Amino acid sequence: MSDSVSEIDLSIVLVRHGETPWSLTGQHTGRTDVPLTENGILQAKKLQGPLSKIPFDLVISSPLSRAMDTCKAAGLLEKCQVSDLALEWDYGDYEGVTSAEIHQERPDWNIFDHGAPQGESPKDISLRARTLLDHVLSSGARSVCVFSHGHFLRIFGATWIDEGAHNAKRLALSTASISRLGHERTTRVIDFWNSTGHL
Repeated sequence: MSDSVSEIDLSIVLVRHGETPWSLTGQHTGRTDVPLTENGILQAKKLQGPLSKIPFDLVISSPLSRAMDTCKAAGLLEKCQVSDLALEWDYGDYEGVTSAEIHQERPDWNIFDHGAPQGESPKDISLRARTLLDHVLSSGARSVCVFSHGHFLRIFGATWIDEGAHNAKRLALSTASISRLGHERTTRVIDFWNSTGHL
């Protein structure tokens, strides 16, 4: 299914997980199962208000605990489908490393342009985002919520509007933020991005 009448009413809400110890320190957190902080749990609970107003047909979460626990605190775990497609970027050799540390050796490095050694390339994660989007489009759902991670959701948002991974670096996402993808007439758009007013 592509941009057509059958998807015009589709709305996709993207939720980044709550705060973790590594999100506070700026460490790249890919496949390491870092838990939410106490504040991260409180952030996740504050998602209940805005998300409870939406009758989701489909809820998807990354299997990592920081995403699953955010989904649970938001009150949507019972209807959640777990998908490896929604995992965070595989940072390979840069797992647990900060951008500042990487820039000491590679001053011009950016994950969205260069990817990670022994991890995923921008092409790899873009293909994964496209595969998840195709699943959403083929599901028949009209209202979808995806609980995932900062870099993956930025790639997913860029994919929705037919932008490459390099432009995803312009779509900053805060912890426990809410974003929504939709349409203006028949054109895919970002309805709003990185909303944190509920916090």
